[in-house]
Amino acid sequence: MASPSHEPVAVLQVALAEARTGLEEGGIPIGSGLFDAAGNLLGRGHNRRVQEDDPTAHAEVDAFRNAGRRRTYRDTVMSTTLAPCWYCSGLIRQFGIPTVIVGESRTFTGGIDWLRECGVQVIDCDSQECVDLLATFIEQSPEIWNEDIGV
Repeated sequence: MASPSHEPVAVLQVALAEARTGLEEGGIPIGSGLFDAAGNLLGRGHNRRVQEDDPTAHAEVDAFRNAGRRRTYRDTVMSTTLAPCWYCSGLIRQFGIPTVIVGESRTFTGGIDWLRECGVQVIDCDSQECVDLLATFIEQSPEIWNEDIGV
């Protein structure tokens, strides 16, 4: 990780708070945060696909957009409650984000193996809280979840 201030549990809390906000808004409970090398929060976001009727409004994309422009992202850390999908994994690779802290990958593995193969440090926290939050949503809204993952 970029610095000791990037404790996986601490940066994951930002993503979890965003996931809960998304759920409260009627959306999919996936959240994300982007941090700089010193551990400062640059941007946070949550999945807004339902709320904005936008299939590209994934949590990682929302956090990235909210962080604003930077000359480089090679000194950043992204946290996300769920393993990034292929779309979000592409964003991570495109901009050279070197470290991703994942809440869980049991529900969905996305592109984490590919990210690791490409040299991205992926830290999977295997958070039961993240699993439970999304599992409850999937049980209640399977059609929205299947749409989100492209099934």
